[in-house]
Amino acid sequence: MALKVLSALDTARTQYYHFKATIVAGMGLFSDAYSLFCIPPITNMLGRIYYPHPHHSSQHHLPTNISLAMIAASLLGAAAGQLVFGCLGDRMGRRGVYGLSLLIMVAGSLACGFSACTTRGCVLGSLAVFRFALGVGIGGDYPLSATIMSEFANRNTRGAFIAGVFSMQGFGILASSMVTVVVCKIFAVGSRAGGGLSDQHTPAGADVAWRVILMLGAVPAALTYYWRMLMPETARYTALVENNVLQAARDMEKILDLPLSQIQEDKPQYPSSSTFPLLSTRFLRRHGVELFSCAATWFLLDVAFYSSNLFQSQIYQQYLTLDDSTDVYEEAIKVAGLQALIAISATIPGYYFTVFFIDRVGRRKIQLMGFTLMGFLYLGLGIPYFFWRKHKHAGFIILYGLTFFFANFGPNTTTFIVPAELFPARLRSTCHGISGATGKIGAVVGAVGIQRAWGSSGEYNEGDPDSKLKPMRAALVVLGAVCFLGTVVTYAFTPETMRRSLEENEKERETESDGPAVAL
Repeated sequence: MALKVLSALDTARTQYYHFKATIVAGMGLFSDAYSLFCIPPITNMLGRIYYPHPHHSSQHHLPTNISLAMIAASLLGAAAGQLVFGCLGDRMGRRGVYGLSLLIMVAGSLACGFSACTTRGCVLGSLAVFRFALGVGIGGDYPLSATIMSEFANRNTRGAFIAGVFSMQGFGILASSMVTVVVCKIFAVGSRAGGGLSDQHTPAGADVAWRVILMLGAVPAALTYYWRMLMPETARYTALVENNVLQAARDMEKILDLPLSQIQEDKPQYPSSSTFPLLSTRFLRRHGVELFSCAATWFLLDVAFYSSNLFQSQIYQQYLTLDDSTDVYEEAIKVAGLQALIAISATIPGYYFTVFFIDRVGRRKIQLMGFTLMGFLYLGLGIPYFFWRKHKHAGFIILYGLTFFFANFGPNTTTFIVPAELFPARLRSTCHGISGATGKIGAVVGAVGIQRAWGSSGEYNEGDPDSKLKPMRAALVVLGAVCFLGTVVTYAFTPETMRRSLEENEKERETESDGPAVAL
């Protein structure tokens, strides 16, 4: 028989606290997205400042290895944070380490702004180190936010609330673009007024501007810390992991409109559940396929999603009409403006289509649809890539924006939701962290692949277009194939979790076929 407090949570009407928890948990994802996706315009600024072209200011770029280090550092840090904080969330409690991930984000964001040395190698090297530390905080927020929201929500609207938490990423991406525009405009005005130029098109203040943009990512994380510390431990962790059913009922009485008389057990009891470890044959029999499904689909999604997101500045380059008269601020503003346009027209709507449909259509169907349509869109970008580049056709940007729409109204959101619903309470955060860390490894693979392809391609050349554009065309087609593989893995292995209690999804009842747990 289910515990009263857990049954009450599953059937509780939607209340003020659900929305408050969505905002408090979501602000961490907001900060995550801001810090990760402010990099495209900053990459261009760094190229202008530290690797200027001797003759053409519009033809500058960071060396491939430097650019990859900037991106890989934060992604690998995020993978480490997901693993570490995922495990800590199950061992020390969700609330116990929830604020720590925010503090690391705040410290990492501020440190990025103090990457101050006398040489460019020292500046960029220290920035990579601080981006790794920032990534640890970012990664730690994923399993904790998803698990906490899943354990507070009722079963009929759980998907919408977890998707609502994740949708804050879209606003973080938009905020990073808007802050970049505002900061660059302020510095541009100051530069023109003071005449402080290190050369004709790279004002001296540009080396401060990118630091300010990165440091402002600490603000939303710092503002959220107080409210996170006021959140109680989730009832499911308190009841099922700590075996303190009475405390779970008392905590829920304080924050939800649930009288203690309705959720307190008539007789003291403890939930009966197996205690098999993660590394055991019993876990593999019950949840091994599910963990593979969550990790594999997240890996495949992030190969495509992050490679497209993190190299927007290069993808936009052909539409920015840059020339030698364009200064560093104007270029960053143009890149950020196109990034904001994609966020408003495609990224954010995609998140909220998921919020609306996730508990009506189901996680599995939305993930299947998203992967499949992303696959066709990438083929539509890649196969006629010579045409898109030669004519600078607006159709390329439209199809490119639709990849973000169907990523967010698809696997980018569902891969965040499903691991928070499938696994036992005592392993839920750990399994979410493993799935997310696998995704970040996929992001590194995709980012490296696209960067290598882009580094091998150049501007359209009338004399020999194939040799210049073929690598990028092949990369886009490969991303399409990756998405179709995601469709196959989802269809074959991903279960539906809609409108089922977390305890039903856990499948915790002992069966004769389980046998004894054997450690691996």
